[in-house]
Amino acid sequence: MRSIHSEARLGFTRPRNWTVKSAKAVIRFQHSPALLANRSSLTVRVNGRSVGSTPLNRKQSGIGQLKVNIPPSLLQNYNEITLAANQNNSPSCSDPADPTLWTEVLPDSKILFEYQLKSVPLDFSRYPNPFFDELSLEPNQVAYLRPKQISESWLTSTAQFQAGLGRLADYRPLKTQLVSALNQVPMAQRLVVIGTPEEQPALKSLKLPYAIASNQFVDGSKAALPDDVGVLMLTTTHDKQVPVLVITGNSPVGVAKAVQFLLRSPQRTELGTGSAVLVDQLEDIPAPPPRQWSRYLPVENSFPLSALKSANNKPFQDVTVRGTYAPPVEVDFRALPDDRFKRGSTMTLQFSHSPQINPRLSTLEVRLDGAPLGGKRLTADNGTTRDSATINLPEELIQPNSKLQVIFNLVPKELGECGRAIDQQLWATLHGDTKFNLSRENSVRLPNLKLLQAGYPFAGPQDLSTTVVTLPDSPTSTEILTLLQVSERLGRLSQSDTVKLQAFTASTLPDEVRQQANLVGIGDRKRFPFQEAFQSSGFQLKNLFFRQSGNNQVQTLPDTAGVVKQIISPWNGDRALLMLTAQSDRGLQNVRDLFKKTPCSSNSKMTPF
Repeated sequence: MRSIHSEARLGFTRPRNWTVKSAKAVIRFQHSPALLANRSSLTVRVNGRSVGSTPLNRKQSGIGQLKVNIPPSLLQNYNEITLAANQNNSPSCSDPADPTLWTEVLPDSKILFEYQLKSVPLDFSRYPNPFFDELSLEPNQVAYLRPKQISESWLTSTAQFQAGLGRLADYRPLKTQLVSALNQVPMAQRLVVIGTPEEQPALKSLKLPYAIASNQFVDGSKAALPDDVGVLMLTTTHDKQVPVLVITGNSPVGVAKAVQFLLRSPQRTELGTGSAVLVDQLEDIPAPPPRQWSRYLPVENSFPLSALKSANNKPFQDVTVRGTYAPPVEVDFRALPDDRFKRGSTMTLQFSHSPQINPRLSTLEVRLDGAPLGGKRLTADNGTTRDSATINLPEELIQPNSKLQVIFNLVPKELGECGRAIDQQLWATLHGDTKFNLSRENSVRLPNLKLLQAGYPFAGPQDLSTTVVTLPDSPTSTEILTLLQVSERLGRLSQSDTVKLQAFTASTLPDEVRQQANLVGIGDRKRFPFQEAFQSSGFQLKNLFFRQSGNNQVQTLPDTAGVVKQIISPWNGDRALLMLTAQSDRGLQNVRDLFKKTPCSSNSKMTPF
């Protein structure tokens, strides 16, 4: 933290199942030896309230430690801790630009909690809690019970549910495990059981709202529930330590319907209640247009700023910033993966500013991914309630992970005591009717693994209805976990009212699906479901641990590396085939670890492939 006054903010959450008894912030820091102790201090605020401070009086940049108690009554679901440094090196006038005015907060600073876990009622009105808590400070952990026999219906339902969890998780970490028995689930995890009573015999050992007779769920009169009815139930394991979500039915059709109900947020929150839900009728949701991606630029070439989403995933409205060092207004300006921009794209800013600024020194600046695009002097001496500036958008800079920054550099007309800027009265507003006019066409060259950062082409349409994942017959746990990790990643990269991702084994994949879908194949070199793909050009895995690229061939022993390769589908020149393969089980584990990497925020680009 630099200059005379500087602040740093950090957000943290309070998990829903915590009753906080006490909390303490331990701030470790060091500061410039030039600071005057009687005029320099570090203050800690939580949710806007000061909870402690200390003078900056350490000699020779020695490490200091500040411990402050945080009243539990201050804590909310979402919290902000602010560290404010007041720094002076002169008894009269300190220069804000003096490089000796600095304080560093060390990364081993921490917040300590004393808490008691509280029971969370198992009620579908609270879903997805406790199976996923967006307020958790630790990664959410989910375990799936492996069925007696793996079927394509179970793979599809489980992959769809995992994609839905990926959407809930967004930027948050998620740990997934596959278990073969109820007693293998530790207390910290949540268990999900998907499948019919015949597929999941362990259901008979759980205490459930609906009884099972002859491998079928029955109602109070002992009549079997219809095959096309989905059954959702909440329970716990025998020791009552692990919550269990049961997604079932008397047929795969019922199971699929139950999964779809949980994926539809409006209907789930309006209709779901109690510990059991029967899903009788569920309206089919048509696939969205292939190029309608909610977190990306609209398909129209002309649109206002309000058509884009802010960091809280809501449409942009007027944004006002204040002060000389006002933070930039950041806008996600994500090009659709198949956008190709041409010359002539422009941005016409609509803005206002206060009358107290210096028209000679105050400016407006626009940047794209840190590169300056243009700017304008703020010349209205008495301020303005509506002004405009047109900026050209270079066609080669707009990418699927681009960020646009609008920066107001506001300088006051008069300086205060000691030459300090008096900036409390300075403000500027970027209006939501700022207009974009784009010149672009739809063009993309495949294969291109870089576009997989945005999920393309597998996430278009955003309900994943044209994507099919195929595993070998009798898939191993590693192959199933890779399927779940890919599904989760595609869920994180897409937004829609449902998920229609499909999964098959090699022998159950229909020919018409093979010819129409974007395919993802999972399996090691010998078991890979699309052996034809190994005849493609470029990098290839051969038998006996051979690797070949062009005319070059080597043999590696052992080969523990994973391979991610994309080719044009051998069965449809307009579709793609993504190969996730390896020469060993360890290599396939490495592929899964690659898809496990998540961004640090929902607005960050995904880890590159």
